Amino acid sequence: MSTHNARELLEKIFRAAIESAQPIHGIPLYLPEAPAGRLVVIGAGKASAEMARVVEQYWPEPISGLVVTRYGHSVPCERIEIVEAAHPVPDAAGLEAARRLMALVSGLSADDTVLCLISGGGTALLPLPLAGISLEDKQAVSRELLKCGASIREINCVRRHLSAIKGGRLAAACYPAKVVTLLISDVPGDNPCDIASGPTVGDPTTCADALAIVRRYGISLPENVRRILESGDGESIKPDDLRVAECETHLIATPQIALEAAAEVAQAQGLTVHILGDSLEGEARDIGKAMAGIARQVARCDQPFQKPCLILSGGETTVTVRGQGRGGRNVEYLLSLGIALDGLPGVYALAGDTDGADGQEEIAGAYLAPDSLQRAWDRGIQPKEALADNDGHGFFGALGDAIVTGPTLTNVNDFRAVLIV
Repeated sequence: MSTHNARELLEKIFRAAIESAQPIHGIPLYLPEAPAGRLVVIGAGKASAEMARVVEQYWPEPISGLVVTRYGHSVPCERIEIVEAAHPVPDAAGLEAARRLMALVSGLSADDTVLCLISGGGTALLPLPLAGISLEDKQAVSRELLKCGASIREINCVRRHLSAIKGGRLAAACYPAKVVTLLISDVPGDNPCDIASGPTVGDPTTCADALAIVRRYGISLPENVRRILESGDGESIKPDDLRVAECETHLIATPQIALEAAAEVAQAQGLTVHILGDSLEGEARDIGKAMAGIARQVARCDQPFQKPCLILSGGETTVTVRGQGRGGRNVEYLLSLGIALDGLPGVYALAGDTDGADGQEEIAGAYLAPDSLQRAWDRGIQPKEALADNDGHGFFGALGDAIVTGPTLTNVNDFRAVLIV
C-alpha cells in the first residue's frame, strides 16, 4: 500500500468516527416530553452549540436558553443563545456565561424542565469559582493541572471541589424543576461525573480526594484555594441529595460508538479490525512506545493479530509538559510511536482529537508513515529532540502531515489507528 493510499484510508476512518458522534444521531431519541411549564435549555462544551441547534430542529414548542462553547465552535441558533469562551484555560467570558446560566435556572418550579446539553470541554467553559476563589486563581490551578500529568478523572475531581456550578451544583440550582441531561462523553469510562465535571450529577468524591491528588502531583495551589479544600468548604453535592437524585442522564455519543463506526468503514475495505479499548490512559509517549511494540510483533510474526489489519483505540492519554514546544497528547503519542518503530516498513498510523483540537492548537492530530523519520532528518529535524520539547505539532507540521479538520462540533476523545500491511 502506498503512503498516499494509507493516509487516505486512515483519514476516511477518522472522519467516520467523528460523523458517528454528531449530536443529530442521538439527541432526537432522548428529548423530554413537553412540560406543563417552561422548557429551559442550558449547556456547555465543545459540542454544545451543535447540540442546541439539533434541539431547535426537533422541538417545535417554545424554548429559550443559553449554552456556552469554545471560541470558533458556535453555530447559528434562533431561540437558544450561544456564547463563546476559552478552553482549556478559562476566561472572563466563561465566568460571565456561567453566572448567567445559574441565574437562568433560578426560581423554576416543579412544572418546568431543564434540558442540559453537556459535552467535553464544559469544565473550562463554566469557570464559576466558589466564594473566596478568583478567576485568576482558577486559571492558575488549571494551568498546573494541565501540565502535571494527572488523568482527566483526577483533574476534574480537583475542579469540582473549587466550583460553584460543577459537582451537581447546577442541578441543585434547578431544583425543583425536572432536569434531563444529554451527554457526549469525552472521558475514559463514560462516567457522567467526569464529563465536564458533572454539573448535573451527584459527586461521590470528596475534598480529601482532591487534596490527595494535589499532593500526589506536587501541584502548587494559592493559599486561599488550599484552605477551601482543607476546610471542606468545597464539598460537592452527593448522589443521594434530593436535588440531584431524580435527575435523568442519557449518553448520546461515546468513544466506543466512534470506534465501532470507524471499524465498519475499515471492514468494508477488506481489513480485519481490532479494537484494543475505548479508555486507554497513561503518558502519551509511553502508550506510543507500547503500541509500537504491538505493531512490530504483528508486522514480523503475525502475532497477536495477522496482517493486514487495523488496530484502533480511544481514551485520553496525558502529557507531563517538560518542553516549550507546540504539542498535544495525540501528536506526542504519534511521535513516540514513530521513534519506537524507527521506519518499520508497512506500518502507518493516525492519531487525532475528535473535537478537532489537539492541545491548544487548532490541529486535530497527525499522520505517520514509515518514511516520516527520514523526511524529518532530511529537513534537519531531530525527532527525539522534538519529543523532548513536547513539539509534536511542530514536527508533523514541518512534514506536511498535520491533520486539520476545523471544529468538528462533537467530542468523543482521542482516536488512534495503526494500519499494518
